[in-house]
Amino acid sequence: MPVEQPSGIGQEFPPNLSIVFVSNGPGELATWVRPLAEQLHRTLQLRPRAPQSLISLRLVLVPCPNATGEEAEAAARWGQFDRITPARGFWPLLLNPRREGPWAAQGVVVFLGGDQFWSVLLSARLGYRHITYAEWVARWPRWNDRLAAMAPAVREQLPRRFRSRCTVVGDLMADLSSHARDQSPLPQGDWVALLPGSKPAKLSVGMPFLLEVADRLVPLHPGCRFLMPVAPTTSLAALQRFAGARNPIASFYGSGIASIEPASDGSPWRRLITIAGTEIHLQEEPPAHGPLSQCSLALTTVGANTAELGALGVPMIVIVPTQHLGVMQAWDGWMGLLARLPGLRWCIGALLSAWRLRQHGFLAWPNISAGRAVVPERVGAIRPEAIAVEAADWLSSPERLQGQRDDLRLLRGQPGAVAALAEEVRALLPKALCD
Repeated sequence: MPVEQPSGIGQEFPPNLSIVFVSNGPGELATWVRPLAEQLHRTLQLRPRAPQSLISLRLVLVPCPNATGEEAEAAARWGQFDRITPARGFWPLLLNPRREGPWAAQGVVVFLGGDQFWSVLLSARLGYRHITYAEWVARWPRWNDRLAAMAPAVREQLPRRFRSRCTVVGDLMADLSSHARDQSPLPQGDWVALLPGSKPAKLSVGMPFLLEVADRLVPLHPGCRFLMPVAPTTSLAALQRFAGARNPIASFYGSGIASIEPASDGSPWRRLITIAGTEIHLQEEPPAHGPLSQCSLALTTVGANTAELGALGVPMIVIVPTQHLGVMQAWDGWMGLLARLPGLRWCIGALLSAWRLRQHGFLAWPNISAGRAVVPERVGAIRPEAIAVEAADWLSSPERLQGQRDDLRLLRGQPGAVAALAEEVRALLPKALCD
């Protein structure tokens, strides 16, 4: 069950101390887990990058209906963690931690996504100290040694006796744009990012829909160029599958993939060529923050990618085509679990999706955070031609694009949250091991 690092790194002798990240889906891994792990590796000597260190950095993934199942393999490629426990191994870990080998006598559990209760259980089972990064609400303050809040409102919601445990560190997403625009400058042109999602329920709609949008946008705005980041928890083969005949939804659209071409002299990436001849550059080495931050506009599904784009200051149009509600069970919590019940999948999925769209209000993270419409959300029986026309209007209005970009940057807050959270984690470690 655990995903080990190559060559047995970190297995020669047990660590004296472990830092254990708890997380769930691809968005949290890319935008919370990876930056914090990098920061801790810079400020502390941690295994596996420092094989002789007494401090181990581990990752435990928890059950999540929105996960793809590829999170452990994606995180292993980063070389940040001494050991990774996939979500399917979470309950066995709670029952018998020693099945994964020796654990340090002391440690800190850091909550970075999923249900906060899972990290409460794990810290209690291991006897470790516990800190939660709370984006909107801290649900179990009694069982946390420390709380790191995204905003002051999180701290104000706490009972008074627990507020002294809470520090406002800021939005971890705010650090994404730091130095991003200096990385791998894009060639000239109005670049449009296409983000169809990373989960099957979203890809089944997003791939055929966005391919047709791209085909229709080219004649409306000649000179525009397209970038499609391939999420670390999916693959090019999956994108091809969802864009082709094996996906029933693709038959509703007129576009498709004609070929995948190798990188050319003018681009470091492979290129997807649509049936109409539109060229889409495939960014296959996550994270794609550098190239994304240089795009003029993004066309995206709902999810953590809207928070990522917002943190990078990329103007966007968020699309939710409700004519395919029968397959859109990519919701959170008990609703998502019900929508997957055998025999009731289509009916419950459609009813719950329609209810959530009606009751949830805003769906994009910048709008949820601001409490107003900062980025356009297009929800309904929308068609690719309508999105292409709207995208062309945005691309022809640099002032409007700059206005949305400025609004997103105001929402993002000041950088520094990752470093602040790393200091909170470090404060829970024995000083003798951190000096």
